[in-house]
Amino acid sequence: MLKYYFLRFFTLASAIFLLANANALEDLSAHWDGIWVVEGTLFSIAVAIENEEFRVRQVESLGFEWTSKNGKIDGNIVTVEIEYAGVAGTIQAELVDPNTAVAFAATCLPEFMVVCMLSKDRQAVFRKVTENADN
Repeated sequence: MLKYYFLRFFTLASAIFLLANANALEDLSAHWDGIWVVEGTLFSIAVAIENEEFRVRQVESLGFEWTSKNGKIDGNIVTVEIEYAGVAGTIQAELVDPNTAVAFAATCLPEFMVVCMLSKDRQAVFRKVTENADN
């Protein structure tokens, strides 16, 4: 059960980063802000773009205690450093459309940790449920 939630968590984080990758010609910043839920779960995060930085905060973490640094935006791709249960990693996300993002763990160290093994080659789909992270 814990493995399932952990995989969903990393999928969610990856989806957030993929938010920025919808269309290189379109200004996607208007689409990033909001509350995002991992498809098929209650896990949710609030995303805000402030001073060209991607900020994430927990809304419903399903009991997971994790921290993140401000993310980096490169076109439609976002990367965010996350720490959870002795593991440090980078989540990368791409915006598929204004309400859908796909995320995955780009890095996860130390690799021998169960969390890293379970998140390898996995992705999460995030769906936007509100337009503004303040809601």
